[in-house]
Amino acid sequence: MDGGRRILRSLRESFSARHSLVPIVPGEVPYALAAAAVATAPPPAAVPVAAAVAPRASARRTRGERLLSRLALLGRPGVGALATLALFAAIGAAGFVENGGYAALVASEGELYDIAARAAGFPISAVTITGQSRLTERELLDAAGVGPRNSLPFLDATAVRDRLMQVPLVKTARVMKLYPDRLVVAIEERQPSALWQRDGRVAVISEDGVPIDELRDQRYLGLPFVVGEGAQKRLLEFLMLMTKAGDLAHRIKAGVLVAGRRWNFEVTNGVTVKLPEIDPSGALETLARLQREARILDKDVMFIDLRIPDRVSVRLTEEAAAAREAQLAPRKSTKSGG
Repeated sequence: MDGGRRILRSLRESFSARHSLVPIVPGEVPYALAAAAVATAPPPAAVPVAAAVAPRASARRTRGERLLSRLALLGRPGVGALATLALFAAIGAAGFVENGGYAALVASEGELYDIAARAAGFPISAVTITGQSRLTERELLDAAGVGPRNSLPFLDATAVRDRLMQVPLVKTARVMKLYPDRLVVAIEERQPSALWQRDGRVAVISEDGVPIDELRDQRYLGLPFVVGEGAQKRLLEFLMLMTKAGDLAHRIKAGVLVAGRRWNFEVTNGVTVKLPEIDPSGALETLARLQREARILDKDVMFIDLRIPDRVSVRLTEEAAAAREAQLAPRKSTKSGG
């Protein structure tokens, strides 16, 4: 029995030392036991109560922080004033553009980048043009679109060349920029060889019959003149006949292609010379001989028909025909009376 008490006492002492036994009051839980139970119990799983709203709150905090940082930046010395000036400058620029001020500035001074480039020392102070003979420098500059509002860095040399190539008289063109302020333009002109009239319109054509310009002024009036559909394609033939005419060439005003087959030559005094389709050069030699021997082109004739070989037909003007009729009338009456 005593041994049993000792065992029980030792167990009680050992247990009391560990758990600090206190007297138990009915209906109450000893604090030490409750604390021990809580301490030894496994921790409960964490419940993410704010998990759904955390991203929104974080985003709101981020936006708010950015706004606060920007407001704080405006509070720095000079930054707020600079922002205010920028705002007013933007408003003023918008009003300037809306009221047409920018368009007027561009029209008078050029684009803003051209203004800046000229101020930096890159204007177009000199333009050197070579190769032109019939075109004037002013005509070429106007066609190229080059003027005092341009600047050398922002001038598109390829676009300038393309605009020059649209001029009918320009065969080739080269454009070079020489910094800081010089532009060089080298062109080769097409050579106008004759005037061609068709449907009441007169064009300047090259030697191969290509129209290169409309007749706009008097500078081309001294060129040979051909008339009719297809006459421009037979220009070389006409020019060859002009050389065959010799001294009469300066009296030939125009060559008219008839039915696309043969030529009529209009002479300065109004006489029409009808040439044959075959061997017109031989007919011109006959005309030159008649002019030397009889001054036939100085007579009161309307046309000289050389279309039939070895035969010349002449038609007088109405006045000359009437005068000739009056001159022949006495002879006719004498013959009829006899």
